[in-house]
Amino acid sequence: MDVQELVEAACARTGFSNFGADTWREGLDVLVRSLSEEAALSPSGEKATSSRLTSLLANRLEIEDWFSRHSEIGEQQVNASLVVLGLPRTGSTALGNLLALDPERRYLRTWEADQLCPPPETATEHTDPRIAASEARIASMLQALPEYASMLPSSATGPMECLPILALDFRSPWFQTIGRMPSYSDWLLAGDMEPAYQYHRRVLQLLQWRCPPRRWWLRSPGHMAGIGELDRTYPGARFIMTHRDIAEVIPSAIALTVLLSSRNTNEPDPAYMAQHQSHIWETSLRRLIAFRDAGNEDRFFDIGFMEMQRRPIEVIRRLYDWLGETLSAEAERRMVEWWKTNAETRTPALRRRAEDFGLDANELRERFSFYAARFKPVMDAR
Repeated sequence: MDVQELVEAACARTGFSNFGADTWREGLDVLVRSLSEEAALSPSGEKATSSRLTSLLANRLEIEDWFSRHSEIGEQQVNASLVVLGLPRTGSTALGNLLALDPERRYLRTWEADQLCPPPETATEHTDPRIAASEARIASMLQALPEYASMLPSSATGPMECLPILALDFRSPWFQTIGRMPSYSDWLLAGDMEPAYQYHRRVLQLLQWRCPPRRWWLRSPGHMAGIGELDRTYPGARFIMTHRDIAEVIPSAIALTVLLSSRNTNEPDPAYMAQHQSHIWETSLRRLIAFRDAGNEDRFFDIGFMEMQRRPIEVIRRLYDWLGETLSAEAERRMVEWWKTNAETRTPALRRRAEDFGLDANELRERFSFYAARFKPVMDAR
């Protein structure tokens, strides 16, 4: 894999050469070097990864072309006033699907994240041909990885995490599902996420330009590691944080990462993934808690996994009260229907244990005792 070849391929595909601010190059250089030297990609994995990186570069070129031809896009005011974060595998995906059913807020749809340009339009947002293309991609992935359906509910029109957008600046945890990449992971965790969040804001400007509403809510566990940069990009945002027993979270997160990386490498390395996931989420939680303790505690609404599973609509009503907003009867009806349908049709996920990945559950709980002590009442709520 060669960076210059990827750049040239993206330019040839689009006919453009302007990538905007040159913040993307460092991340791409580190990423490609890590992929080449550490990830043990299979031939098919290398081909798929090269295609994915070329598409990201092409997306960036197309975004900059739209901005160059329509300067008014850059004048859009982005209101990203609500952010869902917390550890992975804590119910944030289900919560996101519920929030997406309220038409008063805007969210990143899967089909938009798959192909950002041309920017969506209100008149065709429900009939855009990219919806069918995304449905076909999801169906293909589920055929190749049937276990994924039990882990994360997915749909072309449903909400997508912010990670593919951060990936446009090549500073995103999204890439870490490709395979074993310690040097990129270390660089990402120690690096400055502000350029990626600034570009994230630029993408939201484009997406809302012809397709309001303009009150965004964002979602990703990965936001915890870059909480300071996120806050500087979207000052005053409020946060929903989901919680669950760490001995349930980490094994499930490892299993998902190993599953996804199995598409790209013949050496998914569960032992590495176990240590990697533990390190990432410990660091992320410590940063997030420090942010809360720095005068931001009142900006957080906490949700425990078990309470959300047992009383989802009650939790949503309480959330709306905290936000000072009205949950419409129509939005609540949609949420009740989605939860019922999902509960009836979803395949139960295979439960993973810490020991499955060479970890000790008691040692894991001890390592994350700072987190459990802080949020035990929330996690224990039924």
